[in-house]
Amino acid sequence: MDTLQKQTREQAAYVSALRQELHRHPELSLQEYRTAQVIERELDRAGIAHSRIGATGVLGILKGEKPGGRVIALRADIDALPIQEQNTSDHRSREAGRMHACGHDAHIAILLGAAQVLAQRRDTFGGEVRFLFQPAEEIGRGAEDFLAAGALDGVGRVFGMHVAPDLPAGTVGLKPGLNNAAVDGFRIVVQGKSAHVSAPEQGIDALYIASHIVVALQAQVARRTSPVEPVILGIGTFHSGTTYNALAETAELEGTTRTVSAASRAKARDQVNETAAGIAALYGGTAEVIWDDITSALINDPAASGEVKELVRTYRPELTAVTDRALALSGDNFAEFLLKTPGVYAYLGTSDPDRPETQNPIHSSRFELDEAALEIGVWLHAAYAEWWLKS
Repeated sequence: MDTLQKQTREQAAYVSALRQELHRHPELSLQEYRTAQVIERELDRAGIAHSRIGATGVLGILKGEKPGGRVIALRADIDALPIQEQNTSDHRSREAGRMHACGHDAHIAILLGAAQVLAQRRDTFGGEVRFLFQPAEEIGRGAEDFLAAGALDGVGRVFGMHVAPDLPAGTVGLKPGLNNAAVDGFRIVVQGKSAHVSAPEQGIDALYIASHIVVALQAQVARRTSPVEPVILGIGTFHSGTTYNALAETAELEGTTRTVSAASRAKARDQVNETAAGIAALYGGTAEVIWDDITSALINDPAASGEVKELVRTYRPELTAVTDRALALSGDNFAEFLLKTPGVYAYLGTSDPDRPETQNPIHSSRFELDEAALEIGVWLHAAYAEWWLKS
């Protein structure tokens, strides 16, 4: 492991330069064509075989040269967000209205750094490392394509990580069990009947109906869910009407639910359906709810979490492993991989107390990170992969 740590530190400049290149050219979900080409370029550089999964996903496969049949999968998400960057650094986004505000550029660079290290060390282990560069995580897509392609078939462990500005660089979050909520999206289409505003009895006001639905849905959380189990039900968009003096014929709402159990997930869905239909019927209209299953709850395998924690404790005692990081009601469809294979999703501290910009939250237009953390991420990927293959 001492040699491994030396080799990961030697990747620091490479990983930083790669992360900054990717940061300058962010691409949105399912549009990551240039990003995929950069990933393929770097896998070629390491001598790692690769193939496309879907249009923009990349699967790399590295076989060890010693006997052994174990397989581990390492995953990085690769898409950016539709956010206009407000930072002024040299590596700021060059693409209008697009930004790596969630650190996926760092995830890619870290995993490619680990790929370089593991390729250099392939004569020290057997088995196989699979590198999953997954598109479209921000919209809850991409993971199913890798699963359908068999990328996790025969895999004994799956590992991923996310940058965490709430943790200082040098800290690794490894929480066994529930980490992230299940996420669903919904669209409610309300149908009414247009009429002049001066004769409301001749029409059915879809805007009025939709307004009541918004208010009633908030009450569902306040009065029909347990206060000791987190549930979020939020409306993000509301569109209705075409002119000031007519009843709106249609209205459309978009929102999301965040839940932490299968039972509460199903109950939240039923409550949205019942509330929308009931209120629409009360005022003479109809409401259709269209659901989008974005991701399951993310639940870390306790054994895998313990394995990574022990690696950190034993070989990188200067690092801090945190196991009580608070539950996040954000989602990540790394969860779908964990439903297939035992593994762990770690959180990599990326803030510097002396640099306020590194403490901005993810999805902020001023998100930045302390690149000193990148080497730690490379080591975590490479060390866990090598430990698993040699165990």
